[in-house]
Amino acid sequence: MDFSEAVELAGKGMDTAGVVVLVIGAVVAAVRAAQSARGQQPGTYRQFRQQLGRTILLGLELLVAADIIRTVAVTPTLSSVLVLALIVLIRTFLSFSLELEITGRWPWQKAPTDPPTSKTLS
Repeated sequence: MDFSEAVELAGKGMDTAGVVVLVIGAVVAAVRAAQSARGQQPGTYRQFRQQLGRTILLGLELLVAADIIRTVAVTPTLSSVLVLALIVLIRTFLSFSLELEITGRWPWQKAPTDPPTSKTLS
């Protein structure tokens, strides 16, 4: 096995890991949502969306890593680098959108803090 075959195998392994994360994460989120709905807990839908969004983010990270491995190590042509740049651009947009959906704020915004109470001011 030469270097390019090993890198291609590593890329396929990362692709597989990304797909496995997406599938298992979606199943786990659905099972937890079903349990939460059965127990009639409030916020089931919001929790399901947040967990599914986090799963998608992690799966996308792994899939992009696989693309980077294959593009940089196996076929570093101008065409493949431009395709990779487009994929990373789309993934970045998706990540920002998902982060906004999950947390209600942009990734560069600080988390809201609780307003000071009379106890903390004295």
